[in-house]
Amino acid sequence: MRDARLRHGRASLALSFFVQGVTFALLVTRIPAIQNRYGISDGLLPVFLAAVPILAGVGSVVTEKAIARVRPRVVLRWVQPVVLLALLGVGAGSELWEAAVALGVFGLSVGALDASMNMMGVSLQRAYGRSIMLGFHAAYSLGGIAGASMAWAGAHWDLTLLVSYLPAVVVLLPAALIGSRWYVEGKADGDGQGEERHGGSVSVKLLMPLCLVMSFAYIGDSTVSNWSAKYLQDVLGSSEQLSTVPYNVYMVTTLLGRAVGDFGVRRFGAVAVVRFGSVLAAAGFAVVAVASGAWIGMLGFTLLGLGLCVIVPQTFAAAGRMFPGASDTAIARLNVFNYVGFLVGSPLVGALGDAWSYRGAMLVPMVLVLATLVYAKSFGSEPARYGGGHERPRTVDVG
Repeated sequence: MRDARLRHGRASLALSFFVQGVTFALLVTRIPAIQNRYGISDGLLPVFLAAVPILAGVGSVVTEKAIARVRPRVVLRWVQPVVLLALLGVGAGSELWEAAVALGVFGLSVGALDASMNMMGVSLQRAYGRSIMLGFHAAYSLGGIAGASMAWAGAHWDLTLLVSYLPAVVVLLPAALIGSRWYVEGKADGDGQGEERHGGSVSVKLLMPLCLVMSFAYIGDSTVSNWSAKYLQDVLGSSEQLSTVPYNVYMVTTLLGRAVGDFGVRRFGAVAVVRFGSVLAAAGFAVVAVASGAWIGMLGFTLLGLGLCVIVPQTFAAAGRMFPGASDTAIARLNVFNYVGFLVGSPLVGALGDAWSYRGAMLVPMVLVLATLVYAKSFGSEPARYGGGHERPRTVDVG
């Protein structure tokens, strides 16, 4: 009975990750259309773009406080519909203040959503006694591909933002609400809640290496999402159409890497997988930096997707193992550095590209990703496998 309950909880949480992937992709891939709809100037646009991750960080901090009173599944159940409705609000408005309000609500709620989803993922992984976190993030990547495809269709057919967003919200909102009925966490209801809420404290010193790794990974990720098209077109001389391909390739390889990554963690341990991913991602940046043409550049972005994709899920999982009595708090704090990396990455590469060269700028995220090797021991090897640390022995597989 408990095994079936965990399977249902795993499927419903994967659906939540998928829905969030679709939602976020629909927002970020239509930024030019949002700018045009609301008449946001080029000077004001960076303020709007920076406000979303800043407010998301605030939302993550608020979630850390909220879980002292309510479980993460309760937070997730109610903030995911708010995120979807905020997306719809972005598409429905016409005045600048309406865009500011909708994006503000989106930022605050998406921070709470990211934190609560990963709290539940780590909790379920603890109950399973084996690595499953990469699978949840694979669902997010799949949702991102679906959302980007919907956005492409909307742009191709010259649909308004509201017409583009409304079908997705109409389908995903009830699906998320229905799926939330099966949310479960690693412990049964009423079992061990005091331990999770009050059974341990989070050491900033111990958590900081994981926070740095999280920031480095998102600096790399934001470099790809914000600069890959410009790099191929302006530096490697590709066509405008071809310049849109690297991000799609990156998303597909991210999905593939996460789909098989849990098997690698179970076989070789989290430390080995993170080290391999860091080296592969750094090699991808190096290939991009020295590429002689667009196709070589795309090979580099392919390597990047396969390497970076394993780092973030394993960072959340490592925080859960490091602080088993306070994993929710650790994950909420760690999640803030997701947005720190996102805020730093794009402006850093852009400034270096303008002041120096975009080839040289690619070496900076390469070095930062390589720095993950220094902190790899923080991921621990044994607890990611059966019978390690606080996780249960391998007795029965569920799901």
